[in-house]
Amino acid sequence: AVEDLYKTIVELEAYQPSFVSVTYGAGGSTREMTHELVVKIKQTTSVPPVPHLTCVGHSEPQIEEILRRYAAAGVSNILALRGDPPRDWPNYDWSDCDFRHAADLVRFIRKFNESGAHPDPRGFGIGVAGFPEGHPTTPNRLLELDHLKAKVDEGADYICTQLFFDNHDFFDFRDRCRLHGINVPIIAGIMPVTSLSGMARMAELAAGARYPAKLLRALDRAKADPAAVEKVGIHYAAQQCAELLDHDVDGIHFYTLNKSKATREIYASLGLAASAS
Repeated sequence: AVEDLYKTIVELEAYQPSFVSVTYGAGGSTREMTHELVVKIKQTTSVPPVPHLTCVGHSEPQIEEILRRYAAAGVSNILALRGDPPRDWPNYDWSDCDFRHAADLVRFIRKFNESGAHPDPRGFGIGVAGFPEGHPTTPNRLLELDHLKAKVDEGADYICTQLFFDNHDFFDFRDRCRLHGINVPIIAGIMPVTSLSGMARMAELAAGARYPAKLLRALDRAKADPAAVEKVGIHYAAQQCAELLDHDVDGIHFYTLNKSKATREIYASLGLAASAS
């Protein structure tokens, strides 16, 4: 729920996160409620909100209106996504859309910035999605990198990756990006397993997410005790984070699912304390 999301932000504020991402329709909300939540975060917390903006089913005038409202509220970053058509639109016709690809949305936001419509002369910072394990609808990894490079060439400033459980997938993805001429910061997406039932939700968030055997064995040993399962998942995610930091990751984006406990425990495991201020 929206209330859970806001509570989580307040609980994590002391850790001075660089941003909080707000999904389109956060907490089951409508587009209007998403805007209101983003503005509330901006006005009442010290954490910069980064709203997700999906272009599927939207016209250029609709996207421009959304951008103008976020700009007026002082929002400084957007995560630009294509999004998926509604499930009740099985024969969705992309050819009839103003935006067929996320790169089209990135280009539109960049032109909005160049028009001077944002009160900050720098305009919106633009983030895009990356997929260390591969995008489920892209037939090969090289084509996927071409799509990602197109987003960067159109003006994307950074990449936020989909969640992953094997750091080798991330390191390989990062190396392939650099070899492909993609040189913007790449922020790693981490989501600790906190329950066996929650793994189904993770599968929805990251179609085809791969669970390494090491993690599955540890979870299987703990499966009779929900508290032990949570402990295993948090410990595993903390190990992931430590290795990522040791290998100079540009940043870590925690998928919290509107709960702060796991993230706080990962911080503690890494020896990172909340600010006293």
